[in-house]
Amino acid sequence: MKKVLTLTLALCLAAAPALAADTVRIGLMAPLTGPWASEGQEMKQIVDLLAGQRNAQGGVLGKQVEVVAEDDGGDPRTASLAAQRLSTKNVTAVVGTYGSSITEAGQSIYDESEIVQIATGSTAVRLTEKGLKYFFRTCPRDDEQGRVAAKTLLDSGYKKIAVLHDNTSYAKGLAEEAKGLLEKGGATIVFFDALTPGERDYAAILTKLKGAAPDVVFFTGYFPEAGLLLRQKKDMGWGVPFLGGDATNNPDLVKIAGTSAAEGFRFLSPPVPQDLTSETSRSFIAAYKAKYGTQPGSIWAVLAGDAFLVAAAGIEGAQSTDTGKVAEYLRGGMKDFTGLTGTINFNAKGDRVGDLYKVYKVDAAGTFVLQ
Repeated sequence: MKKVLTLTLALCLAAAPALAADTVRIGLMAPLTGPWASEGQEMKQIVDLLAGQRNAQGGVLGKQVEVVAEDDGGDPRTASLAAQRLSTKNVTAVVGTYGSSITEAGQSIYDESEIVQIATGSTAVRLTEKGLKYFFRTCPRDDEQGRVAAKTLLDSGYKKIAVLHDNTSYAKGLAEEAKGLLEKGGATIVFFDALTPGERDYAAILTKLKGAAPDVVFFTGYFPEAGLLLRQKKDMGWGVPFLGGDATNNPDLVKIAGTSAAEGFRFLSPPVPQDLTSETSRSFIAAYKAKYGTQPGSIWAVLAGDAFLVAAAGIEGAQSTDTGKVAEYLRGGMKDFTGLTGTINFNAKGDRVGDLYKVYKVDAAGTFVLQ
């Protein structure tokens, strides 16, 4: 019996590499639980849909694509563990993740493991200033967003500006970027401070903000906190306008704030899904509606779709799952790739090239309207 068991184990071990080689594995790291779960769940739906479409067309390099998902929980510590798990699962590339500080928690793990990482909503400048060979992103950077924010606020005639962030890599970086540009443009920063994300009562910070008497508040944090701020600001009878950074772009913001409190809120973002007009994006949105019964709500989830498509294109372009060759192709060989959100090219740092930011406003029905 012992000989039989030993032989069986040996055969299983011998077969394992062959079985792994039957598919091309692409990882997905996303906040499937936690405060950003709506983003993560939609990211997974989109990547699963695109993988299914790709497999129906023959897969990648003649093999079926297998998506291997891990939950980062929207938390750096959880993300580090998720990255460690994915790094052991024979993935060529990883799609994700959403938050900059969460992406950063896994960056060095993927780089040391020589796995291509394509972030989707992580806009912090420093992520691509480290010179990491395997890191890319399909979203823009905060220095670009900071320029658009400053121009929007200054062109609106605001002179006394409050800047509120949440101390995350993304939010603090964007806040500092905008602050410098606003001061150069002649505005006075009357308030610059952080709230604590995840709290349920922001009356104290709103009272401090109100005491600074700003013409406008620029909030660079995420949509759950933005929704609460808008609702509680309305409850206290304070009518100061808010401009949000791109992490406030999520339909759940309106659900949290309530439609009347959200009305008039403006935010910066790449074009939201309903404003994607290319044939590629229209076809994708139609397929998404057919599968899930609704239109995708988050542009960041759609950018995860772009990351999946880019990963597949990188493997096909390199004609290999060798991650070094894939990274080299993405950085130098891929030209004008047609993604869901438009044409995609990467520069030497792994940043997406091009101007993506627009200004949106929430109307009386809670709809995001391009300005």
